[in-house]
Amino acid sequence: MQPEGPYRFTHLLGGSPVGKAWAAIDEQGRFVSVAVLDATVAAAPGWREAFAEVANALAQSPDGPPITYADFSAAAPWVAYAAEAGPAPEKLFRALGVDYQPVPAAPRPVSAPPQPVSGVPQPVSGVPQPVSGVPQPVSGVPQPVSGAPQPVVDMPHAPWAVQSAAIPNQPPAHPVSAAPASSAPASPAGPAGHDVAPTPATVSGPPADVPQFDPYAAPVRRIKPSAPPKRRTGLWAGVAALALVAVVGGGAGIYALSSDEPGEPDPPPTAGSTGFPAATPLAPGLKPWAQAALRSPEERALAVAGPSMVFVEVMFTGYVRNKADGALLNKAPVTFSRRCSGVVVQHEGHVLTNSQCVQPTPDVLVGSALNSVANRLVAEGSLQAKDISTYTRSRVNTSVLTGANAADQPESRLYGQLNIAKGEVTDSPAIPGTVVRALPIEAGNVALVKLEQKNLPTAELNTSASVSPETSLLVLGYGTSDTSFRAATYTVLSKTVTVTGIDTSTPVNPFRINEDLGLYSRGGIAIDPSGRVVGMLDNDVLRPDKANRLVVPVSTMTALLQAGGVTNALGKADNQYRSGLDAYFAGDESTAIARFDEAARNSPANLLAQSYRQAAVDSRGPDDSGGSSWAVPVIAAAGGALAVAIVVAVAMLLARRRNSRF
Repeated sequence: MQPEGPYRFTHLLGGSPVGKAWAAIDEQGRFVSVAVLDATVAAAPGWREAFAEVANALAQSPDGPPITYADFSAAAPWVAYAAEAGPAPEKLFRALGVDYQPVPAAPRPVSAPPQPVSGVPQPVSGVPQPVSGVPQPVSGVPQPVSGAPQPVVDMPHAPWAVQSAAIPNQPPAHPVSAAPASSAPASPAGPAGHDVAPTPATVSGPPADVPQFDPYAAPVRRIKPSAPPKRRTGLWAGVAALALVAVVGGGAGIYALSSDEPGEPDPPPTAGSTGFPAATPLAPGLKPWAQAALRSPEERALAVAGPSMVFVEVMFTGYVRNKADGALLNKAPVTFSRRCSGVVVQHEGHVLTNSQCVQPTPDVLVGSALNSVANRLVAEGSLQAKDISTYTRSRVNTSVLTGANAADQPESRLYGQLNIAKGEVTDSPAIPGTVVRALPIEAGNVALVKLEQKNLPTAELNTSASVSPETSLLVLGYGTSDTSFRAATYTVLSKTVTVTGIDTSTPVNPFRINEDLGLYSRGGIAIDPSGRVVGMLDNDVLRPDKANRLVVPVSTMTALLQAGGVTNALGKADNQYRSGLDAYFAGDESTAIARFDEAARNSPANLLAQSYRQAAVDSRGPDDSGGSSWAVPVIAAAGGALAVAIVVAVAMLLARRRNSRF
């Protein structure tokens, strides 16, 4: 059985004490080489960061191999290169300062060529474990930052798989305690949604040029008609006049039914059976119809909460100094960013997000600043990439990040973006903001931010939520599949998760979930089946990978709002939008269109209101003109009156004819 996935491992290229290199093909049949850091090594302090730093440094060098795809946040981090780049994995491992041993013998020919598959290659979330025989293919659709892909056990080998012997004289991978590392964030991969279009139905019937059979037609008349009587022009002239009045009145009525308002009619639906256009010109951050079953409760829950998601970025600028004497470690200032998710909880611009993202502790700040200085030194050639972690760790306790003067605080600028977001954007659509209040890690790690824009789509907090193990929830947060941090584009991801337990060891009592949305989902939300917020995503420091699988309960969020004097309240546009969703999911497209129009007018940032408005138009179809409700009873009454008038007029004319004979 052919395994699924964007990369299909064919044979082993070589290995080192910390990882291995594999030959593989992607979904379009192109050959790539993949360097994989062993999961046990990645769990050791510093190795994951060093692997990512060295890979990026090599890619940015003049003759370095460009990265095709990578997932540095997986349990077993990996990076893929085009086959044309040559022995790129070998360069990566040797740059890490470890020995690399290529496979000495060429692999046997494949038994059958790999078949290309369609679709855009997605980053896989791990690597098969090394075996002495045939590598097992990776199966399943890759999930964002969900850990290392494990080989499928007891599956038939793919026909194109190549036998590969173990690398001679190569020790097994084991954790190394003195590896270099950095704290540069990695970019998790995320699933991509797609719109659904209906399959056209087959039209049956006779050809257009074949006349239909008329059972009443005959070649000749069987009864010869008698001579016509003398024509009574006066009587029939009156009847014709009344009929003309009826026709004119009926035509006016038909126009009233078909003319709701002047202008061109709505275009025909592109996907009428699904209720959603095949391609929407808008760019909302989340497409619920692509991430859940159409018209399902899950789609509605995502549609309710989706517009309120915010991408948060804080840019810090400062100088790294020695704590003891204030001497500069580097004369030039350093600038770095922290990115996460958030949610609008008050339509005037109040947002809840992650404290460590927008207001990190001093040790986190100086660690990020030292990492920036170290990367600058690598680019200048005065520091080797493998020494980044050593440089940072040796100075983190003796350094401080300040402003231009030693007594000043470093500069920080906060921005929020709704819908689709991009990094390092400071102009519109980015919205400036400030931190109002922040809770420390032990108190919940939640921060209140005020953005400088009103009429933002708002989420509703479920203050009476009761969450217990085995509860099923939906989680939302921003993520990206881009490997370049500077130019990354972020969209809202969603996933159904299960609560695995409640942590009662702290006063906050957070609960843990079984899935993760990726590095930038901290500050994201967990919602109930109605789309109301029941908690905020945070990283679980007790996990080796620090994944965002911890959920701070809604009670901590509401307590912070009360302390800041802010009430979780929906605005007028929020109620109009939810009313439109109620009508849309109930099949009342005309009401939904009107409500979505109002919501989009009062809250332009809610692009989902415009998307669902178009969906309601397409669902209604071209025959449902949505005419004025008064037209039907008026036309019915007018038609009845005309019919009575015709009957009375004909009776009067006949009576007059009879009287004239006598």
